[in-house]
Amino acid sequence: MTPTQLRAFATVVRLGSVKAAAADLGVTEAAVSLHVAQLRKELGDQLFNRTASGLAFTPGGLRLASRAVEMLGLQDRTVLEVREAGAGRRLLRLGTSALFAEYAAPGLISLFAERAKDLDVELSVHRTADFDQLLVTRTVDATIGPRPARSDSSIASTLFLNYEVIAVAAPDHPLVQTEPSVQQLRDETWLLGPSAAEESGVIPGLIRRIGVQEERQQIFQSHAAALDETKRGRGLSLTLSFTVAPDLAAKSLARVPGRLMNAQGSWNISTLPGQQATPAAEEMTRFVATPRAIQAMLRGRAVAHGRFHPAVHVTLWS
Repeated sequence: MTPTQLRAFATVVRLGSVKAAAADLGVTEAAVSLHVAQLRKELGDQLFNRTASGLAFTPGGLRLASRAVEMLGLQDRTVLEVREAGAGRRLLRLGTSALFAEYAAPGLISLFAERAKDLDVELSVHRTADFDQLLVTRTVDATIGPRPARSDSSIASTLFLNYEVIAVAAPDHPLVQTEPSVQQLRDETWLLGPSAAEESGVIPGLIRRIGVQEERQQIFQSHAAALDETKRGRGLSLTLSFTVAPDLAAKSLARVPGRLMNAQGSWNISTLPGQQATPAAEEMTRFVATPRAIQAMLRGRAVAHGRFHPAVHVTLWS
């Protein structure tokens, strides 16, 4: 069983056809079929059968698909670690939610990287629904954001910070004077950051709870851009309470009153359990809940040049 064979089979499973897998891998269909045939012979399992509606996988084929992704992820991680060791450096691959990446990640990464001069951090932003798969496939070493959906022992999660989401508007906006009705909130224009485009999370949950229609939502490429528009009096915005404390004090923003206008969220760090976690991920798990780390996240700090490597950032606009 070779990595090439496993990669071919995993691609067939992911894309649902041999033809699509061949195109994705840049090889011929015959080459993919040959790799699958070799796996069938070695494992004594048909793995999948063709049907009128597509491929139907056997129980053994589904088990191999899961294992193949894990094994290929481990191979990629090993190659990366060997290269890092040869260069005398380590790399922590951190996947986070959009909300955490914009407001808390810079301070945390800066302080964490200062502790170990041989460590770099690669940050990538993902949908929280993908956190489980990112960890299991070892695409990232740790995730930070809402707790992953899995309840089994394949993911280890630690809660380290609770936060409050509030609604804000320009100080002269009519809805900051008295508690607005649900219908008034639904009729307003909502200026939102990229986290509002997710299926789950505190901000999407608030929008659904109020019942705001999509045509009343304007989603910006950053939460800061949404707040800038809010300050100009062009609508309401949802944001983290600690990030707008200076704006509220300076009266460039005002809080929208009402029980509907706030919600509690939490940030968790998640890794593979036990010895499956990388040493850098274990270090971050211990560090992230310390008072110094919490203060760095809440106050924000710039990241030193050369210590932080943003990965490909898939945004709402891609």
